[in-house]
Amino acid sequence: MCGIAGYIDFSGHREQQQAIVEAMGETLVCRGPDASGTYLSEHAAFAHRRLIVIDPEGGVQPMVRSLFHSDYCITYNGELYNMDELRSELLLRGHTLQTRSDTELVLLAYMEWGPACVEKMNGIFAIGIWNEAEQTLFLARDRMGVKPLYFANRDGVFAFGSEIKAILAHPAIPPEVDATGLAELCFIGPARTPGLAVFKHIHEVRPGTFVLHTRERTSEHTYWRLESKPHEHDFRTTAEHVRDLLEDAVSRQLVSDVPLATLLSGGLDSSIVSAFAARALKQNGKDTLHTYSVDFIGMDEHFEANAFQTGRDAPWVTRVAEHLQTVHHDIVLDTDDLLKHLLRPLAARDLPGMADIDTSLFLFCEAIKKNATVALSGEAADEVFGGYPWFHRPEVLSDNTFPWSRRLGDRIRYFHPALAGKLDPTAYVAERYSDALKEVPRLYGEDKQEARIREISYLNLTRFLPTLLERKDRMSMAAGLEVRVPFCDHRLIEYVWNIPWFLKSLNGTPKAILRKAAEGILPYDVVYRKKSPYPSTAHPAYLEGTRARVEAILSDASSPVLALIDVAAVRQTIEKSRGHLEHEPWFGQIMAIPQLFDYIIQINAWMTTHRVTLI
Repeated sequence: MCGIAGYIDFSGHREQQQAIVEAMGETLVCRGPDASGTYLSEHAAFAHRRLIVIDPEGGVQPMVRSLFHSDYCITYNGELYNMDELRSELLLRGHTLQTRSDTELVLLAYMEWGPACVEKMNGIFAIGIWNEAEQTLFLARDRMGVKPLYFANRDGVFAFGSEIKAILAHPAIPPEVDATGLAELCFIGPARTPGLAVFKHIHEVRPGTFVLHTRERTSEHTYWRLESKPHEHDFRTTAEHVRDLLEDAVSRQLVSDVPLATLLSGGLDSSIVSAFAARALKQNGKDTLHTYSVDFIGMDEHFEANAFQTGRDAPWVTRVAEHLQTVHHDIVLDTDDLLKHLLRPLAARDLPGMADIDTSLFLFCEAIKKNATVALSGEAADEVFGGYPWFHRPEVLSDNTFPWSRRLGDRIRYFHPALAGKLDPTAYVAERYSDALKEVPRLYGEDKQEARIREISYLNLTRFLPTLLERKDRMSMAAGLEVRVPFCDHRLIEYVWNIPWFLKSLNGTPKAILRKAAEGILPYDVVYRKKSPYPSTAHPAYLEGTRARVEAILSDASSPVLALIDVAAVRQTIEKSRGHLEHEPWFGQIMAIPQLFDYIIQINAWMTTHRVTLI
């Protein structure tokens, strides 16, 4: 996996072109610590940072190939999981391959089919291709948006990059934030409306879309979207097909020339991915699978079960690792480390994120990177199969808002009344929610409950899952680790999308189809274990540490976040937090008061380090 960046400038000004594009690439060193390269032409400048996974010698980028006297240059971040099929088709069409890398396959596919090439790809990717003869830039992103890609078009400069920081490194793109950006940050965040990137001039290439930029115009095109249609299989056949699709996805994603592992929580999702990975490695005569889990010092003493976290993962991790006979590694983090590295995720995300959940994931990935460069994760199963509590609670299903952010009123009170008055957060969130529902592909004749679950599923796949995929990508790539997500295989998602809810939750069992698919592969008690989310520290030191930092921010008149927050409301919560705190998430399932403090700290640091100008 890698980092890509570049820009197009048709003005003909080539002054400092090399320096600018190199600076853009340098911001992405963590994504590609192994190698770097640049490409320059009269109007185009590309940069690439490489994390070597396949074909160390042949995959050098930016890569240039010629066809009919025209040069095509690619800078690419991703992995293709159907390389063999694509390679065979390109060879049949007369192309000559010089490497084993998927970079060359992507470039030749574009040269053969143009923008339609993405329809032939199974994988995760962010692509930038420059056609020198036609003076055209092609940007594309994978169907689920596993790999990030942003662009900005300002004052004749079209810049793009894997991360926002790469675009901000171009002098033509200032770090400005307007009212829409603030509303996203304060009232939608850490989630985000697809296509928006908080900064005024910067946009996200939406999942399943490509962008064409020429001298005359910039256009966006959707090449993939969910389609609703009747499901024709019974429960058993459906479970068998899910099993086959997932096993194939895992097998395809094990291709690597560097050490590989899986993330194992002991829950159903990561356990079945690990089981299929262990089986495939054994069948292919490869080394025993290495698995990794994360936990926190003091969990035995401080963990308190609640409606969202009903029990600890550690005993289940041991159960699964022993059953699969993996080489297991327990990574145990200290609260002091979470506080010490509290702002490290901000540097990777370029925006405030998911608090200690980000920090622990970064430290977890950093530990894995010592022994592996590629890892498979169970991310996305809850969004795909409907595993979250909000799929199953009538009071949540009846709410007319995003199910992971129902406490908007409580959230608004933490922000400055003048800001809330200017932005009208209730109306803003309602409009974004309404826009999302308008996108849902309906199924004619579906009953009211099935239609509502389809809406919730769509919200999860297009609004909540991108937040988690962004977190997984930034935290892993910040450590130089490539994480793959088999549950995001588009073939699996297309199939499961149309499985009716009464099958997905047969007999009231969350993710009943996936559990049935896992029978005989995992121990029965693991298969039917109640879901537990990614672990968050329960140590009171984390609350104390974040509270102290917020108090320091409030006491410093120069703190930029003071222009956004209601100081009195925050101080009131600070005092409340000195007593016993009930678990009241303000975002997702596990972001409560300590994480709110963390978020305020991040906003303050973000405004400072990015020199944000509010307009």
